[in-house]
Amino acid sequence: MATKVADVMTPDPATVEAGQPISAAARLMASNDAGAVIVTNNGQVSGIVTDRDIAVRVVAQNRGPDTPVQEATSGDVTTVGPDTSIDQAVQLMRGQAVRRLPVVENGRAVGIVSLGDLAMERDPSSALADISAAEGNT
Repeated sequence: MATKVADVMTPDPATVEAGQPISAAARLMASNDAGAVIVTNNGQVSGIVTDRDIAVRVVAQNRGPDTPVQEATSGDVTTVGPDTSIDQAVQLMRGQAVRRLPVVENGRAVGIVSLGDLAMERDPSSALADISAAEGNT
């Protein structure tokens, strides 16, 4: 049974610089079959942008594909390290009401852990684990 975030995270996550257009983030999501991309500022993790952020903060506001990623990014980002325990990650997600946590070492993204990753580890027979394990779900 896994005990640390490093055991369940997706390594080498997609990242996008904060000043790039939101269309770049959307293309990364499409090519990586992911619902989120980690946002960086000069390579250092500064946020996360989700497909929902794009829908609500860009499309619904009639903003264009050239909108800078930083304008669609959620505020403060909660991160964990690879050695963070799975229990701590669960508590952080619960307390911060987030579905994904960038995994960071020395300010740089080394992975991402999702609610689905943790569900598959904790209760592989749960509905969330089943959905998360299905092809095309990240």
